[in-house]
Amino acid sequence: MTDVQERSRTDPGPERRPGELGARELARWLWRQLTSMRTALILLLLLALAAVPGSVIPQSGVDALDVSRWKDQHPSLTPIYERLGLFSVYDSAWFSAIYILLMVSLVGCIIPRTFHYLRTIKSPPPKAPRNLLRLPDHASYTSSDGVDDVLVNARVVLRSRGYRLRPAEDGDDLAVSAERGYLREVGNLVFHVSVIFVLVGFAIGSLLGYQGGVLLLQGQQFANAGASYDDLDPGSLFGSEDFDPFLMTVDSFDIEWLTEGSAAGTARKFNAGLTYRESVDAPEQTYDLRVNHPLTIGDTDVFLIGHGYAPVITVRDGDGNVTYDGPSVFLPQDPSFLSFGVIKPPAAGIGFDGFFYPTFALVDGDPVTVWPDDLEPLVSMLVYTGDLGQDDGKPQSVYALDTERADQVLQDNGQPFRLDLRLGETQTLPDGLGTVSFEGVEPWVRIQISQSPGKLVALGGVVLALIGLLGSLFIRPRRIWVRARREGDATMVEVAALDRSGGGDVGEVLASVVAELRGPPPEDSPDPPADQTDREQDDRP
Repeated sequence: MTDVQERSRTDPGPERRPGELGARELARWLWRQLTSMRTALILLLLLALAAVPGSVIPQSGVDALDVSRWKDQHPSLTPIYERLGLFSVYDSAWFSAIYILLMVSLVGCIIPRTFHYLRTIKSPPPKAPRNLLRLPDHASYTSSDGVDDVLVNARVVLRSRGYRLRPAEDGDDLAVSAERGYLREVGNLVFHVSVIFVLVGFAIGSLLGYQGGVLLLQGQQFANAGASYDDLDPGSLFGSEDFDPFLMTVDSFDIEWLTEGSAAGTARKFNAGLTYRESVDAPEQTYDLRVNHPLTIGDTDVFLIGHGYAPVITVRDGDGNVTYDGPSVFLPQDPSFLSFGVIKPPAAGIGFDGFFYPTFALVDGDPVTVWPDDLEPLVSMLVYTGDLGQDDGKPQSVYALDTERADQVLQDNGQPFRLDLRLGETQTLPDGLGTVSFEGVEPWVRIQISQSPGKLVALGGVVLALIGLLGSLFIRPRRIWVRARREGDATMVEVAALDRSGGGDVGEVLASVVAELRGPPPEDSPDPPADQTDREQDDRP
């Protein structure tokens, strides 16, 4: 009995049923499944589907104002959406899980293929097949030169055409093997490596960068610090000391509207005139901020992404004291810039919410705005008194009015009292509550400010991917073999060509190579028989 048999009898080890996997085999199987191309494609599809809610539902990292307004309009759905993380899809655990699994799958799928393509690029052309005349594209002819002379000439001709040759010492059966189109494999390699560059670029941006938004009135100054933003989405490794310390003021905002054709009422151009300083002691500079023309300050990019109107409202109490004075931001609800807004005088026990009409008109008895520019502005608001939640100590949105415990101001007939103010008008509130005046309109702009430290890496990866994809699509790898053998007083030369990309016609390439190999025929020699050069008529086995 051998030692192995003795050990198996004394220590049989854990029993395993047929087909059962151990921990190591199971881990290896899971890794192969995760890093397969099929899994990568499935995860990519899941990532695309997971991003759909982020494009449909307002995101807190993109527009916190829109999120706040959506929550006010859908109070029953808000708790469910918050529990699922739908207001911050790209920061949610389930989206991050899909993204991380996709990155692991792609890296595990790409790295082995990268080494495969590297080996392919370095490998010499394969040896010649045993019977070249069985390939789809072939030709044969006889030559009076010796076998060595024919093969040397073939090497010279093919090398001049850019083919890589198999070393002579590795040749077999007196044949020459040549191949070109290795750049196709380089294109595949570049494409796969570029995907890693793109992933790394996005990872750098999400970790070390940030994105924030702020709404600025004309004449309002902005200091680049975390507390100045309306919404801020910093990366995991981004700190407060990483902000570029600049100051910025919106001096003016101009809009050019289209007035003719089907696009009438659409903005043609936006232009926000800025004054900024790169630091407190730096000289003042100006810049015309336009859509798709961001301002770059240090590592920070400033974008213009929206605009609207802020009616200038003055509220006085029953004694004539001013309780509120200034522009109030109203948020656009549709392309006509019908805007909704809220006015909450501090500690006055009174509040207003309603609409701003840039160009007011009555159409079939319904109030509408017929033009997005502020040509005939009107403010229409309802009035509430009582507990508006301002003294609860809880954070409140400046774009929503808590009327749950407040009373709506009514007319003598019991109908809701509504303020309808045109520019320059003042209206008295009932019950000695005071007056409200509409004194002007000021524009506001929404600015997006961000740092994307990995954008150049990601951009370089995208450019490399395009270059690699073009190379893999349009470069055709081709192989040519030339074999020579002595038959009687002549040398029989067989030539075959193969297009590795599939579907390529190498007939013309083969004919030109054969013509150059044969050289010009002697003037007094007859033409060669057609069946020796025509691959369609060659009936050799």
